[in-house]
Amino acid sequence: MIGEILVETWRHAFRGIIEDAYLAGMSEDDQALRHTRRMGTPGVAYQAGVDADGLIGFANYGTARGPAIAGVMELYALYIRPAAQGAGLGKALVKAVAQDCRSQGANGLFAWVLSDNPNRGFYERLGAKVVAKGSVHVGNRDYEQLAYLWPNLVELAEI
Repeated sequence: MIGEILVETWRHAFRGIIEDAYLAGMSEDDQALRHTRRMGTPGVAYQAGVDADGLIGFANYGTARGPAIAGVMELYALYIRPAAQGAGLGKALVKAVAQDCRSQGANGLFAWVLSDNPNRGFYERLGAKVVAKGSVHVGNRDYEQLAYLWPNLVELAEI
């Protein structure tokens, strides 16, 4: 299900942004395998969003990858089926992530988001601020990404 949600979400959100050939070639099985491997990695956690039909979204987070700021964890992924977006699940997942990160002693949380992501306003509405720019290679291109930071998990956990 995780692979299915990830691919569905990417194809919906990034059509016209990420190359069509890359999106068409994404494999639900490959994404599921990648996340199955990630689940066994120390310091990596998941929060799930479900409804009567099963899994409709998830958040994946843990120790910051790359150069890290002391006390700040990373939200690696937040994906919600397009049909379920806008109903509050994303906010609930981020809140649950913040609460878990706090319980692990973290003070802050950040996420890399494509600068052309049509959903990046979600992070801003939850109080995250852009603190850095970078790039990520996807398919045959580099894409600009922004690091959104929530410096205060106490506030984020209470949204």
